[in-house]
Amino acid sequence: MPLLSLHYNVRRFFRQTISGPYRLILAVCIIAGLMALIAVGRYLFLPDVAALATHNPGKTSFMSYRERQWKKSGISRRAFTQWTPLDRISPHLVDAVIASEDAKYWRHHGFDFAEMKNAVRENLAAKKLKFGASTITQQLVKNLYLKPSKNFIRKISEAILTWRIEKALSKQRILEIYLNVVEWGNGIFGIERAARHFYGKPAADLSAEEAARLAVVLPNPRRYDPTTDGGYIERQSNTILRRMYPGAEEKDGAGTAEKRAEGCSDSLAGDSAAADGVIDTAAAAHASPVGDSGMIDTMR
Repeated sequence: MPLLSLHYNVRRFFRQTISGPYRLILAVCIIAGLMALIAVGRYLFLPDVAALATHNPGKTSFMSYRERQWKKSGISRRAFTQWTPLDRISPHLVDAVIASEDAKYWRHHGFDFAEMKNAVRENLAAKKLKFGASTITQQLVKNLYLKPSKNFIRKISEAILTWRIEKALSKQRILEIYLNVVEWGNGIFGIERAARHFYGKPAADLSAEEAARLAVVLPNPRRYDPTTDGGYIERQSNTILRRMYPGAEEKDGAGTAEKRAEGCSDSLAGDSAAADGVIDTAAAAHASPVGDSGMIDTMR
């Protein structure tokens, strides 16, 4: 009866070495640890991220969060996006977002470890816990599935889901979903709605300057307006333009016409080819139950 003997010895150890109050504290810690393990462990299997390869997501976790914010403020409003396939989004916009948010996007597998090391150093120097260095895939995970809080359990959950999405989806598909679900302005979700709201044109027709300005507001879309002249938006958009097209003139991305000869930027045609399993940009527009560019009601 080795198992019974082990059980008896463990119980005797705790009775002899841990007094009543400490025993209760230990029990609470064990229960809390098990609950945290369950909370994180479920993301190894759920949700079904592979379904995103052929089906567009409905209402994201962050959209639900914004709706709750509006409701608390007495605002009757729902979050929705107008889906647009990647091949109908301006290559300038793709270049701008990658230059601004995740320069190594085509080369990493969901995590930028160099940036993560830098973030750790900065956290230690500041003696504060600041979670930084999020890649586009990590940002997508936070938008799709997680609550906007900062703690270790959420960060571990994010890492698991990021790993799963990178395994299940192509880089183009990840980028397509990201551009269609993130917030670009106060309650304006998806690049198609943003392009029409701010510039009165479809996402396919965005210029290099307009794309750079939209990329600037991504980290804080409720604070900044991409159409604002001068100041922060102007400086940051010019910086992004220089990153997008080194040597090109600011404002209009001069000298990039050759890059667009086939309707696809060098980053999509070149860098993406280096990524494992990456498909052609035009093939990234997967069939979905809402059609190519239908309006998705995210109240589902």
